[in-house]
Amino acid sequence: MQEFYYALTVRPSSHFDLFRDFLDDTVPVGYEELDDAFVIRSEEELETISWGVEQFAEALQKALATPIDVELILERHQNEDWIRAYQQSIEPVGVGPFYIHPTWFEPKQQALNIVIDPSLAFGTGHHATTSTCLEAIAKYVKPEVSVIDVGCGSGILGIAAAKLGARVDACDTDGFSIESTKENLQRNAIEFDHLWEGSAAIAPSLYDVVIANIVADVLVMIASDLKKILKPSGVLILSGILDKYEDKVLKKYSDYAPLDRIAQDEWVTLVLSEKLL
Repeated sequence: MQEFYYALTVRPSSHFDLFRDFLDDTVPVGYEELDDAFVIRSEEELETISWGVEQFAEALQKALATPIDVELILERHQNEDWIRAYQQSIEPVGVGPFYIHPTWFEPKQQALNIVIDPSLAFGTGHHATTSTCLEAIAKYVKPEVSVIDVGCGSGILGIAAAKLGARVDACDTDGFSIESTKENLQRNAIEFDHLWEGSAAIAPSLYDVVIANIVADVLVMIASDLKKILKPSGVLILSGILDKYEDKVLKKYSDYAPLDRIAQDEWVTLVLSEKLL
């Protein structure tokens, strides 16, 4: 863990929803939403995101022909202070057969326990995108099937599949996420067949189930890679999709048939399979 983390407070004067949409699509880590502001925290410096918010505000002001101000406050904090406070706020969560809990909580009997300590990496089971993905995994992942978790983050989805008896590969383009996944694999006494920093394009095989919990724009961008690594009879589990972007994703995967749709709040997980000719 690094000694410091960075916090960027974004306080727009108006059009709060549009700024939320922009952050959903561009911020690579989770953020906190307050009544009048957003707070982004990361161990990586946040100057680039701050600049991006400024550019978005200027473009929005021109497009709407109305004054739009945004207050940006960038701070550096001792890491241990925030993580300790954050950890104290985390409670276990149950999703289907899974019980996700940090190390300072006891496992639950007759459940598939997943130990995830919260950090700055996304994926503790509390967000709707993760919980709906876990529901889909519980329904569609069977023992001995091959699974890949693309954009694995904390590794929680791949670990869930492994708990069900699947053979799992995982990848992420972010090195911090790979290290987080390795730590969580150790906590859960789980091994993946392959884990690498990089894209799904270099996956070593084809898979029965391809899981990608990212964001809608990225799911559209990497659609060809995901399709190439899915077996003809396989299943795609796509998440991280705001419901207003669902049609955009479905259009890109129009050669696949919808099997399931799991929604929570404004988020959607789609389960697709290749259409039979």
